[in-house]
Amino acid sequence: MRLAPLYQQERELAKLEGKLEGKLEGRLEGQRQVVENLLRVRFGSVDAQLSAIIEAILALPPEEFTPLLVQSSRQDLIARFSNN
Repeated sequence: MRLAPLYQQERELAKLEGKLEGKLEGRLEGQRQVVENLLRVRFGSVDAQLSAIIEAILALPPEEFTPLLVQSSRQDLIARFSNN
């Protein structure tokens, strides 16, 4: 009968991990929306070239990628973040 508390503890831990994962995914999705919106405002739309660099941009912390998105040209962003 000592397994019941361990099982309950594992279930609670799994629930907490799920909640944390959901919060992280939500935060990342929010950051993705911010990046896409900034690109759309700056360049009119998010085409295939800009879409291709979003993941690389998101690898930076927001305090680094925000000024880059506001100040850099489209060509500079593509050159910096593309895998070519």
